[in-house]
Amino acid sequence: MTALLEVRNLVKTFAVRRGFMGGDRATVHALSDVSFTVEQGEAFGLVGESGCGKSTAGRAILRLIEADSGRVLFNGENVHDADARQLRRLRRRMQIVFQDPYSSLNPRRTIGRTLGEPMRVHGLGSPREIAARVRAVLAEVGMPSDAADKYPHEFSGGQRQRIGIARALVLEPELIVADEPVSALDVSIQAQILVLLRGLQERRRLGFVFISHDLGVVRHFCRTVAVMYLGRIVEQGRVPQIFDEPLHPYTRALRAASPVPDPKARVIMTRLEGEVASALAPPRGCHFHPRCPHAMPVCRETYPPWVQVAADRGVACHLYPAPAAPT
Repeated sequence: MTALLEVRNLVKTFAVRRGFMGGDRATVHALSDVSFTVEQGEAFGLVGESGCGKSTAGRAILRLIEADSGRVLFNGENVHDADARQLRRLRRRMQIVFQDPYSSLNPRRTIGRTLGEPMRVHGLGSPREIAARVRAVLAEVGMPSDAADKYPHEFSGGQRQRIGIARALVLEPELIVADEPVSALDVSIQAQILVLLRGLQERRRLGFVFISHDLGVVRHFCRTVAVMYLGRIVEQGRVPQIFDEPLHPYTRALRAASPVPDPKARVIMTRLEGEVASALAPPRGCHFHPRCPHAMPVCRETYPPWVQVAADRGVACHLYPAPAAPT
């Protein structure tokens, strides 16, 4: 059975200028050999600190930015080889919800016009049919029907994010890339949006690439999670495995830094020392070794290979050597 989304060996770099008057050129290694799979109806999480490359991965999947190399297969079709006509057809089936709902909405357009624009671009219905579809989608995300006649500044942050979700739904997609969709919202509003997304996932059999720095949110919403550090996936597996028995030292540190909603729970903080590495000059060997409490000499020289410790669990860390090949 073909997976909904397959990301294989995705690489993305950015050329930047630095130094006095921008005279020196440098390369930002945003993504390095990123691979994962999302099944139909699955919520897949990408987590990590700011700057780890998770948002770049989401945009590269949709070709909002072009990857340097690698493959993205959507239902077996190579997204990165698609021409303009094919890409337009694919983008009906793959949509994105942005982090900041206000900056992603045109302040000079009514909500009805903003949500109807994708349908007009793709020729999906008459003006009356488009208006009816817009109001139906707004109702599905919990917005009143008269919201279509208002402007973005007339809504709260939570309402604007509901509108952003409605815009992603209007073309009936199969996959949604949700880029920090609740990080700009109050905690109580976050819960409401997550409940909304869960309901949409179940009713529509939507697949999600859910990007977040908040492990608590990912634990609530996702089935599978990949942990990223400095452009690479360092651990991947089912959510209960990652949260209950993290393997990589960085994953352990992330879990320890995540608040536990139980005052009686015993929390053991993991202390990370050293400077956060820069994507402009990644450390030699394992990128995490300058901060890792378990760093060994081999960590400073060689990047660890990916070790598949179970059928649905993998890690890139020298603490878990690859099994010897059968003789």
